Amino acid sequence: MLQESIESLIQSAKSEFTDNDYAVLEMFKGALNAGTVRAAERRDDGTWHVNAWVKRGILLGFKMGRLTDMSPPVPGLPFFDRHTWPVQRFALARNVRIVPGGTSIRDGAFVAAGVVVMPPSYINVGAYVDAGTMVDSHALVGSCAQVGQRVHLSAAVQVGGVLEPAGALPVIIEDDAFLGGGCGVYEGTIVRRRAVLSSGVILSGSTAIYDLVRGMIYRRTADRPLEVPEGAVVVPGSRPADNEQARKWGVSLYAPVIVKYRDEKTDAGTMLEDALR
Repeated sequence: MLQESIESLIQSAKSEFTDNDYAVLEMFKGALNAGTVRAAERRDDGTWHVNAWVKRGILLGFKMGRLTDMSPPVPGLPFFDRHTWPVQRFALARNVRIVPGGTSIRDGAFVAAGVVVMPPSYINVGAYVDAGTMVDSHALVGSCAQVGQRVHLSAAVQVGGVLEPAGALPVIIEDDAFLGGGCGVYEGTIVRRRAVLSSGVILSGSTAIYDLVRGMIYRRTADRPLEVPEGAVVVPGSRPADNEQARKWGVSLYAPVIVKYRDEKTDAGTMLEDALR
């Protein structure tokens, strides 16, 4: 019913909206905040499916919004944004730990109980952050990104967002993954469960991952996103540039490298400190 209402509003191509239209948008935002609708979902076979209507609904919310003053009562801090996507309000009963210091979580993002958000961080509309995850300082969870349970997003991690095209898969970080400081994951990359990205690993749609353990190279294809295998430990590496001038100069290109698969030693090194949570 909600999907039909959102798609009907989209197809109407309205430029002006009624109170009933805004009521539909509020229901949609409530479902996003509650996690009952998501921009992408995992199927039983492990593949991820995009709910394009959800992404179109988020874009509709921007269209329906008017620019409004959202400035706090503090001199010198002006904020102006669409009135339909304000900062989300949290209550203590939700059991989300949002440490003071400049974090913003936008309306339309699901943040589960037990999540810890260190300042300053930003979680954008359509994002899904599941239970027990740590979002550390200066981390970004982009629009529609899907982050699983007990994930650790270390300081300055960038999880890219995507709204358009509506059918594009967002970035997926599955359960128990660990992303070290300064990592960046973009353009619909999937980080499978229990994978570890060492500090400084950057992954995008054009990146190739070199698996030294299995002797394979992983790339995005026309019908599959780039994937980090389950339990893989990825570090920043390099490979020689295949060009005469590059060989002359000794130029190398960035290349993420899988050096091992997760073991007890890795688990000990990535364990979240319960005392800090």
